[in-house]
Amino acid sequence: MVDSTEIQKLVALEDRHWWYRERRALLARNLRRLPGPPGTALDIGAAGGGNTRVLQKHHWSPIAVEYGHDGATAARKRALPTVRGDGRHLPIRSDSVDLVVAFDVLEHIDDDERVVTEMRRVLRPGASALITVPCDMKLWSAHDVAVGHLRRYTRDTLRAVLENGGLRVERLWSWNVLLRPGAAYTRKKSTTSDLRKMNPLVNAALSAVIVTERFLPVQSLPGVSLMARAVRDA
Repeated sequence: MVDSTEIQKLVALEDRHWWYRERRALLARNLRRLPGPPGTALDIGAAGGGNTRVLQKHHWSPIAVEYGHDGATAARKRALPTVRGDGRHLPIRSDSVDLVVAFDVLEHIDDDERVVTEMRRVLRPGASALITVPCDMKLWSAHDVAVGHLRRYTRDTLRAVLENGGLRVERLWSWNVLLRPGAAYTRKKSTTSDLRKMNPLVNAALSAVIVTERFLPVQSLPGVSLMARAVRDA
């Protein structure tokens, strides 16, 4: 579980921080690629609802599901439909959801496969899930400890968790590839989480790099994170 202090930092910084801004853009691009019209979406581990707002903007009817008090309170203050809930026991009817979003959630939960099983349960047949996780234990650092990570994933371990939980992986790729060398160097020396207020010039420079990645064929290379699009078959 994410520490309350880290949730408060996230809520305060996510609108401006380069990493959260690009992750929201990543979600938006993938929403546009999904088949069919928007419907009901579940944002698991929503924290303050940054991704929930992206879902609203793209005409989905979202529900923010957040385990912690601070995140759920922040999401409600933003007038987002919010429920307190555990990803291993979602308080949602079976076969009732058209999309599940779980961005940087699985790595926080001991029984990650159970979370995927719950995703499958609430999804309608043919509906999709969009999932991101941190990748590669070689990048493990004090940052992971501070933000409550239990693991980092490889392509094979993420695929196995999703498939064992009953989802079919349509696509799996890397993101935050260009900044991986810098992340590896920084985290060797880190003593706490990376989430902090940044110099605006540094924030702008990092944002420019990560935006450039959208236009380069680097998604098969090692990155800092992995993203998957998976489907519940009938």
